[in-house]
Amino acid sequence: MNSSRTFKRSQSTASSSFPPHHPPYVPKKTPLVEFPASPQLILGEEIVHFSHPHPLSKIDLPDLYTCAGCKEYGAGKRFTCQQCDYQLHEFCGLAPQTLKGHPLHYQHQLAFLSKPVKSGIAKSKCDVCAKPIKGYRFRCVACPFRMHPSCEMLQDEVIFPSHPHALRLLPSTAQASSAGDSAGFMCGECGRKRSGRVYRCTGCDYHLHAVCAKGAVNGLYDNGIKGLEKPGMLVVAAKLASRVVVDFIGGLIEGIGESVGEVLVQNVARGRCYSRRRAEE
Repeated sequence: MNSSRTFKRSQSTASSSFPPHHPPYVPKKTPLVEFPASPQLILGEEIVHFSHPHPLSKIDLPDLYTCAGCKEYGAGKRFTCQQCDYQLHEFCGLAPQTLKGHPLHYQHQLAFLSKPVKSGIAKSKCDVCAKPIKGYRFRCVACPFRMHPSCEMLQDEVIFPSHPHALRLLPSTAQASSAGDSAGFMCGECGRKRSGRVYRCTGCDYHLHAVCAKGAVNGLYDNGIKGLEKPGMLVVAAKLASRVVVDFIGGLIEGIGESVGEVLVQNVARGRCYSRRRAEE
């Protein structure tokens, strides 16, 4: 993984222009300086990030990975550690501390938060793509608005590679009134209806989910990676297996309930017979 460069020394007369017994000047290597929240660019190739003890190198690979910062998928350009398997989206590694006047939330200032989100039943969701937030995010300082770093890369108007026209972000109120809920538009990319913000073509009736538009930001689209939102065969099998277990337990409980009911009826009947015999004696 370590990249190396070979420099050929020039054989020109410039190398002999130094005074006698004077060694040529050799620039010193710049020491790595760590900033509390923002990385330092080193020749545009390496950064020292607050989230990791080792330097991170910028690479471009087509394979799928999970960003250690925002916990979302990515492919293509990234910052990766040469000593371990730590990887960051390029936009997560270079995320600013604050955002002002962002087109998706221009009303207030947004602050970058890096602490992991606590797991629980009520998980916070991104107000742009409606997916759960598990790691890095931008949070409004004046209201509950929050979004992923990948959603921060989106604009109110985008050009998606598979569509010839510009796409403009619909207001959230227009989405809610389209079909009674926010999942009323059929996406031209994934062919599904789902929650989250939606882009609409300015020249035709084409719609695109914000979560699908992120594919052009995180490198998934450029590297031909699709269908990550669709449940795989293992997921379907797990759901079927869990359904069978639930049905089995339910039937077992019903059987136990029926047995207990039968025992109670028998006990009541026996009690009545015993009372009659006592009365006859």
